[in-house]
Amino acid sequence: MSVTAAKGFTAAGIAAGIKESGGPDLALVVNQGPRLAAAGVFTANRVKAAPVLWSQQVLKGGQVSAVVLNSGGANACTGPEGFQDTHATAEKAAEVLGHNAGEIAVASTGLIGVRLPMDKLLPGIDKAAAELSAHGGEKAAIAIKTTDTVHKTAVAQGEGWTVGGMAKGAGMLAPGLATMLVVLTTDADVDAEGLDATLRSATRQTFDRVDSDGCMSTNDTVLLLASGASGITPDAAAFAEAVRTVCDDLARQLIGDAEGASKDIRIEVVGAATEDDAVEVGRSIARNNLLKCAIHGEDPNWGRVLSAIGTTSAAFDPDKLNVAINGVWVCRNGSVGEDRDLVDMRYREVRITADLAEGTETAVIWANDLTADYVHENSAYSS
Repeated sequence: MSVTAAKGFTAAGIAAGIKESGGPDLALVVNQGPRLAAAGVFTANRVKAAPVLWSQQVLKGGQVSAVVLNSGGANACTGPEGFQDTHATAEKAAEVLGHNAGEIAVASTGLIGVRLPMDKLLPGIDKAAAELSAHGGEKAAIAIKTTDTVHKTAVAQGEGWTVGGMAKGAGMLAPGLATMLVVLTTDADVDAEGLDATLRSATRQTFDRVDSDGCMSTNDTVLLLASGASGITPDAAAFAEAVRTVCDDLARQLIGDAEGASKDIRIEVVGAATEDDAVEVGRSIARNNLLKCAIHGEDPNWGRVLSAIGTTSAAFDPDKLNVAINGVWVCRNGSVGEDRDLVDMRYREVRITADLAEGTETAVIWANDLTADYVHENSAYSS
C-alpha cells in the first residue's frame, strides 16, 4: 500500500523533533525514475502557505524528483522568512539526495502563523534520507498525521502498473481541495501533461467533493508523480480510473476520520439540470449547520435539507423537490412524504438523496455531523 506500492519510489518517515509530542513528523518520498514526471493541484485559498507557493513554482517544470513533507507546523502566514525556510528545505534535500532543488516539492501541515524549527527540520532530512526504503510508504504516511487518528493509504493495480497514495487530513475539510496533503505515485510511463489532466479530473470528482466543515485550508497539496519504472504506457481511460479510484478511497478515509464526527453523511443530488447545479446544492446541504446538528441527534429533519436547497441558484421548482434519508422518501413534491419515523439513523453512515426533478445530472458530496467533540478539538488545537 501507499506511495511505495509503485516501482521506482522510496520513502521514509521519521521523528525530527518538530512536534512537541516527539512523534513522527517528517516524511520523504523519492522518485528514482527513469521518468520524473509530475503534476499538482493546490488550495484555492488566496492565502497560501509558503510550501504551496514553492511547489507551484516547481510543478511548472513538470518534474519532481522528491517531496519533503512535515507535520507539526503549516509554515503559513510566516512572511518572506517562511518562504526562505521552504527554499532551505528543498536545498537541503537536494544536497542530501544529489538532486536539483528546483525539482523538489515541499508540503507542510499544522498550526498556521508559526515558523518551523529549522534547526530540527534540516537535520531531520539527513535522517530521513538515511532511512529511505522501498517499504517506507507506511512510515511516511504516519509522519504526516496531525489530528488524524489513523494514517491513510490506498492502491489500485493496472495491467503491469500500479497507482499508490497516502493522505493526511482530519479537519478544515472543504472544497478548493479538502484540507489535506496527498502524494500519489505511479510506475506507469505517463508524461506531465497526461498526469495533469488525469489529476485534475480525479480531484474534481473526489477531494473537491469532500466538505466536512466548510473551512478551506492554506496548505492543500495533491501531487501525482510518475516514475515510468514499469515501462508501460497504459490506456488513458484505464489510468484515469485507477487514479480516481485511489483518490476516492483516500477522500472517503478523510471523511471517516474527520475531527469529532460521529456520522458520515453521503449527499447525493439527482435530477439536476447541470452538474454544477448538483454540486452547488450538495455543498449547500453539506454546510447547513442546523442539518448537521440534526443528523448528530439522529433526527431526519428534511425541512433543513429543503431550506439549504432554497439558498442556491440551481434550477428547481419548490413544489417538485423530493428528499430521501436512508432510503425513506420523507419529502415528496416539496411536502410531507413517508413517515419520518421509518428512518433508521443508528449507524455511522447517513445517506441523503435530494431530487431536484429538473434533469439527469448528479453529484455526490460527503460531509459530517456537527458535534461537541468537533468544537473541543478545534478550540483546544493550539494549546
